[in-house]
Amino acid sequence: MEIKKTSLYKLHQDNKAKFVEFAGYQMPIQYSDGIVEEHKFTRNHSGIFDVSHMGQLFIYGDENLIEDLEKIFPLNLKDLKLNHSKYSFLMNDEAGIYDDLIVTKIEQGFLIILNAACKENDFKILSKLLNNKHKMVLDENRSLIAIQGPKSAQILNNIINGVEELSFMTGNWFLFEQQKIYITRSGYTGEDGFEISLPNDLVEKFTKRLIEKGAKLIGLGARDTLRLEAGLCLYGHELDKNKTPVEANLKWAISKERVSKGNFIGSNIINKQLNDGVSKIRVGIKPEGRVIAREKTKIFNQSDSYIGEITSGTFGPSVNGPVAMGYVENEFSKKDTKVFLEVRGKKYPANICGLPFYKKSYVKGANK
Repeated sequence: MEIKKTSLYKLHQDNKAKFVEFAGYQMPIQYSDGIVEEHKFTRNHSGIFDVSHMGQLFIYGDENLIEDLEKIFPLNLKDLKLNHSKYSFLMNDEAGIYDDLIVTKIEQGFLIILNAACKENDFKILSKLLNNKHKMVLDENRSLIAIQGPKSAQILNNIINGVEELSFMTGNWFLFEQQKIYITRSGYTGEDGFEISLPNDLVEKFTKRLIEKGAKLIGLGARDTLRLEAGLCLYGHELDKNKTPVEANLKWAISKERVSKGNFIGSNIINKQLNDGVSKIRVGIKPEGRVIAREKTKIFNQSDSYIGEITSGTFGPSVNGPVAMGYVENEFSKKDTKVFLEVRGKKYPANICGLPFYKKSYVKGANK
């Protein structure tokens, strides 16, 4: 299978990117400064992430569209305001997660951002569930970039006047070079920032403008350390079709009103788990020393019984120490519970902790 390239591939090359294959795309994992410096620059200034490999699914329809989508997603879409976004899930009948996604209400429909590795399958699932009643476009002619960090609003507002008026999880259409671009105030780093959907033929020029204003290109390596410090899930690690939103400790993303009606895919299981609890749950884990516990590291309790597994682990540059997330048996999920992580045949002490490791810096503000 041919590896795809985003429209920013040449710009990544020109900036000495080191590439990896990710979800069928050639993607930059880091540039010459390295992951730690890129991470710190994003936290303190402003980083640009090429996320064009992700799916931009536009669904257009009549008044029945909301009703049809509410049978699929555990979201209260009837009350979602125009240009507002919500985090949600595409689930199977067992409430296992096919994908986690962001749903934004736009005129005449919705824009849904899908994970790169899931987008083709998501499209098939949604087409089948919606029975081809509505117009669906998985738009390959648009790129997606994110600008993240405390200087992002100032930098972006220099290019697109008015974006600083957006509050967290809202968006709107703007013009760049007489073409429509869609910007939401959101991201995946725990910092204030924006995601920009724009035509492929504009993305290089737009990104160069951001660089001229002081932002820097940042690779997937730092994107991973940033999201992990912020306690954010990565599909294929914390989330998959065998884990439910309740087990993933994401019940906040499920509409209480929708749960009470229970008329969406997986609602029976969600209802049961909310009432009866779950046997395993996602937690934050802080190793006591400097050891880094990677994915699939086994977790043991103080009696040396196996109680779970790490799903993501790294060194957190902003917290100056190792951080990890994983699933443990519910009885061991309380904060400050002592556990042991088996790394290279040796067990190291760690503690269950709250999330995030690093305080998120989103701009709430009044919705304009």
